[in-house]
Amino acid sequence: MDLLSAELTSTAISTWFDDCTAVELLENELILYTPSEFKKNIIESRLTDNIKKALRELLSSDMEVRLLCGDELDRYRAKPGDEKAASPCDEYTFERFVVGSSNKFAHAAAMNVATSEERKYNPLFIYGDSGLGKTHLLHAIRHEVLTRHPNYNVVLVKGEEFTNELITAIQLGKNVEFREKYRLADMFLMDDVQFIAGKASTQEEFFHTFNTLFESNRQIVFTSDRPPEEMKKLEDRLNSRFMSGLIADIQPPDYETRMAIIRNKAQQLHLKLTDEASNYIATNLTSNVRQIEGAVKKTMAYCEIMDQDSSSLTAADMAKIIAELFKKQNEYTPTPGDIINETAKYFSISSEEIKSQRRTRNTAQARQISMYLIRTLTTLSLNDIGEFYESRDHSTVHASIRKVEEEIKNNREFAQTIRDITANINSRN
Repeated sequence: MDLLSAELTSTAISTWFDDCTAVELLENELILYTPSEFKKNIIESRLTDNIKKALRELLSSDMEVRLLCGDELDRYRAKPGDEKAASPCDEYTFERFVVGSSNKFAHAAAMNVATSEERKYNPLFIYGDSGLGKTHLLHAIRHEVLTRHPNYNVVLVKGEEFTNELITAIQLGKNVEFREKYRLADMFLMDDVQFIAGKASTQEEFFHTFNTLFESNRQIVFTSDRPPEEMKKLEDRLNSRFMSGLIADIQPPDYETRMAIIRNKAQQLHLKLTDEASNYIATNLTSNVRQIEGAVKKTMAYCEIMDQDSSSLTAADMAKIIAELFKKQNEYTPTPGDIINETAKYFSISSEEIKSQRRTRNTAQARQISMYLIRTLTTLSLNDIGEFYESRDHSTVHASIRKVEEEIKNNREFAQTIRDITANINSRN
């Protein structure tokens, strides 16, 4: 930083490098990490030459500079072929989880199992309605454990995936490989465990997996949309094991927590919202954290597309921006299929081409726009969106969305294209 001070002001250094850390110095490359994608883009576009000059003076050698952001750090640290750190969701960390009275106990329990070696709460069972943060806590546990213990074998799976993998293992005669994957885990995390209820073979395999891990003092964590006693098709022997650990519920956030979530999400997106705008969201969206965060993202997209200053938004503006979030269930809400179909129609291609691996300029742009619109008009996660495009991973989806967002800012004609497609989608109502 001393060498950089010859090129940059102290304010610039503090602004862009305050949370930037060195990951590794290779023979001809310096690897840096910053948690902010915004700062990463600024450093790469404006400040890389300054860093290279400072390195040249310090090391008497020309060095390249590589910036990592988000889950790129986990992928960089992962060994080749190592799936443990290949795809943690950087959105889902303890630092980004907003704690309030409705989730304080579940958060504390999750933090304990992620940081303690005592296994006091084993298994940990977290339940609550959809969109309240259960998956966030599960990924936060994984992220924290791998940060502390990079070589740990942390297995995170959805209940449905566990069942599908078992079916495939049975079909291919790979039961041994399937069992080794889960029974050799240092930590086992299952999201939506309620999915295995009523599936005899899955419950049988799961029962023995649970016993193996528990008897080996390996931490086990489950999430579910209901408590164990309400899982009617769950075998008694599994129910008793779930009940033997710590059970923590998550309730809908109160007003103060909702406001904190809105401000936290707006800060992440570098979006300035008025108190009036934030209050409108917090007052009208009361039961679903994912929906609240979706409203903030929708507001950012609206301001970018319409070239409107977010710091001047009123309650009336917000009512217009997030109106579709209040639609009744029997009213039209665009599905990912609707969005893909309308985007394909606009570009005169087929929906199958958008979802395929084709890389022609027209198809690639249509694909990126459709991903952006699904993210904007629905509350689907990056991973969920990727499933509509031949199982692309969340990092690919994220990169596509960011590209569209940048193009909207710099290209009025492109922004008009987004508005036209959005209008076509909404006209299906």
